[in-house]
Amino acid sequence: MKSFRLKRLFNARSNRCFDVAIDHGFFNQAGFINGIEDMRKVVKTLVEAAPDAIQLTLGMARHLQEIPGREKPSLVLRTDVANIYGKTLPENRRFSLVIEDCMLQAVRYDAACVCVNLFQIPGAPEVHAECVANILKLKPQADYYGMPMMVEPLVFQPNEIAGGYMVNGDEPTITNLVRQAVELGADIIKADPTDDVSRYHKVIEAASGIPVLVRGGGRVSDREILERTQGLLQQGASGIVYGRNVIQHPNPKGITRALMSMVHDGASVEDALAMV
Repeated sequence: MKSFRLKRLFNARSNRCFDVAIDHGFFNQAGFINGIEDMRKVVKTLVEAAPDAIQLTLGMARHLQEIPGREKPSLVLRTDVANIYGKTLPENRRFSLVIEDCMLQAVRYDAACVCVNLFQIPGAPEVHAECVANILKLKPQADYYGMPMMVEPLVFQPNEIAGGYMVNGDEPTITNLVRQAVELGADIIKADPTDDVSRYHKVIEAASGIPVLVRGGGRVSDREILERTQGLLQQGASGIVYGRNVIQHPNPKGITRALMSMVHDGASVEDALAMV
């Protein structure tokens, strides 16, 4: 049954996926919701732009699933919420919690996939332990309900260096965490790009045949995100999961069309730029 849902997630033309993540409001950080203040409007805009999938929380999934028609993007359901994205880590209680009966709820909401975090945060090993426990709990449920489980390995920089939610692009560190995610039973990996894009094939190798979708991270220029995307696809990525580079863009439809053309049709950077 997982294969049925994966066929809805991955585009038949390229066997790749472009998932637009707009689940940022779950994490209670004001800077995360720039561009997605009105979720009804944002979801409508994205549906018109027609990516392969939209990543949403349980509370916001209705805005996608209430839209009539068969051609709308598939739902990727976010399953967990954490409090580790601020400028400083909470001192008393750091957590990563999973919603109850999330696989059953994913089936009820007609999701094609669920997404769960695997954090590695300097100075917060207890959060990593909670993430591992979450995945171990979700894996048998995912198998039972035939729901693909996307695991999101995230390596943070030390807070005193980066001053908040800043990912570490070190290839060996990302590769090791991706390997753990695969060992824990991921059906799909959602991983950060490496600082040196030419090294991303090592991440693909560590995934051992599990498809790897690349996170977009913070907002950058059109040329930078398109050039990075081209390099990552050439390294073997099975697609992308971009959020802020779409929802904070002045032309979300245009940048979505440009990225879709690269992911599914192999468009060049210059051709994609002309679509924005």
